[in-house]
Amino acid sequence: MPAESVAPPAVATDDQRGRLVRRVVTVLALAAVLPVLYLPGLNHNFLDLKIYMSAMDWWRAGHPLYDYVQPDRVQGELYFTYPPFSALLLWPFGLLKLGATVAIFTLLTVLALVVTTRWLVEPVIARHGLPRVFTLTVAVLLVFAVESTRETITFGQINMLLVVLILADLLFAVPGGKRWAGVGVGLATALKLFPGIFIVYLLVTRQWRAAVVASVTAAAATLLAAAVAPRASWRFWTHELWATDRVGRPDYTGNQSLFGLLNRLTVPEEPSRLLWLALVALVAGYGLWRAARAARSGDALTGLALTGLVGSLVSPITWTHHIYWFIPAVVVLVDAALDAGHGTAEERRRRWWLFALAAVTTAAVSYGVLSFQDWGVAPVRTDSPAEFLFRNEYVLLALLLVVTLPVRRAPLRG
Repeated sequence: MPAESVAPPAVATDDQRGRLVRRVVTVLALAAVLPVLYLPGLNHNFLDLKIYMSAMDWWRAGHPLYDYVQPDRVQGELYFTYPPFSALLLWPFGLLKLGATVAIFTLLTVLALVVTTRWLVEPVIARHGLPRVFTLTVAVLLVFAVESTRETITFGQINMLLVVLILADLLFAVPGGKRWAGVGVGLATALKLFPGIFIVYLLVTRQWRAAVVASVTAAAATLLAAAVAPRASWRFWTHELWATDRVGRPDYTGNQSLFGLLNRLTVPEEPSRLLWLALVALVAGYGLWRAARAARSGDALTGLALTGLVGSLVSPITWTHHIYWFIPAVVVLVDAALDAGHGTAEERRRRWWLFALAAVTTAAVSYGVLSFQDWGVAPVRTDSPAEFLFRNEYVLLALLLVVTLPVRRAPLRG
């Protein structure tokens, strides 16, 4: 009998080996940069998480929750400022040792970052046939490099819980017409108010059922907190919500909102509230109009990215760790750039512009506003064009993206 033929083993070509080496070098280089980026944030020492837990201990001891206060070198005094529903979520963690709580929060944040990055990037990989493992690895490393991520981790913030709820809702449940569509946005709103901008997004995109579900969910969670903690709830909704001085100094560089920008131009005087409200109306109107157009075109990711950027601009206080929304914006830019043709001169210019804007955005939010710069403790007015640029980096970048972020042609989910 003739011997069976055996296929020779596959041998990697020089091009394949070179490609593998380049990918490994890229991943190792990005991974090597992360410790340098995280080093300045180590002095945060999970400050916000410690405030949460100290406030829970204070409350458990029978003191009014919103009487908790501790000194701070920048803000003067720090308080527990979240709605009572957040306090119900945080209360059980106060029963654990602080080290265990820090470990749990950090682990959950890291897991949430990996999962949400996969949600954002996998549709782009599928659309363009990109190498899956390499692309996901690079994307995750870049997301960890962003200042909002670093501040979320090193302060011990709960931002990524909100992001998971919002993305799960607006990328999957709402486009899929799920019965529970809107629940995630509603819970996020009850936890921290800022996500309420996404209920407005559901309204302007005429997704009525999801908007109603989100509103009812937020109200139900708030009423649950009121039933469990009536005094704290009454005080929050009748007093603390309106005491903006408790949240922090609006002129501090870490406040990357329109209101922060105006305050940095006028400190120690307060800016014109009429001017601020006019800017809020203009930015919110235009940005949500563009978000609605994106949603009607089937581009849910662009719609929610625009909405998140609008929310960060119009909120009176938007700390750097709140502005996650540059990340989905960069994904949109890269996807649109890959989708752009490169035959005509116009197509090549568009492709170059989108890649350049994605690169500039990534570099800007990775370097950050606060991480490598000390703007001082005392209120200081912005008095030079360079200071205006650097102290309002995220505000200006968000405004640029609200105007220029492309609506993609028939994108896949996300």
